[in-house]
Amino acid sequence: MHPIRLISFGYLHLPTGTDGSPVPPAADRIEDVRDRLRDPAAARHILDLDGFHPRVQAVVLNTPGARELLANLADLPAGPRRIGIGCAGGRHRACGLTEILAHELRDRGRQVEVEHLHAHLPRVLKAPANTDQETR
Repeated sequence: MHPIRLISFGYLHLPTGTDGSPVPPAADRIEDVRDRLRDPAAARHILDLDGFHPRVQAVVLNTPGARELLANLADLPAGPRRIGIGCAGGRHRACGLTEILAHELRDRGRQVEVEHLHAHLPRVLKAPANTDQETR
């Protein structure tokens, strides 16, 4: 079986295409969890942590819909070689889910490569609704 590459990223850090929408990394499957899973950054006790931290992973895993998504991704046949998981900033949901999925796949005997594009960046704070700027 071929190795699977997992890529976590934040949509707010991606370059934009000619139409102004973010261009995700090249992957066979992209999971956009911005609307599927609530932002765990609202849990104040994990704000300054990232998805590598067990507390963040626990919050992400206990978010409604997360376990089903992980089961679906872990049960994929040998087809996709690259799976991208993206959230707003790439620091909590995407990073945490990617780490949990990598662990699950390795437990199943799969060879997994992991790349985190934005987990090391500061949290993204959206600007007030009356402006188009974002602050970091």
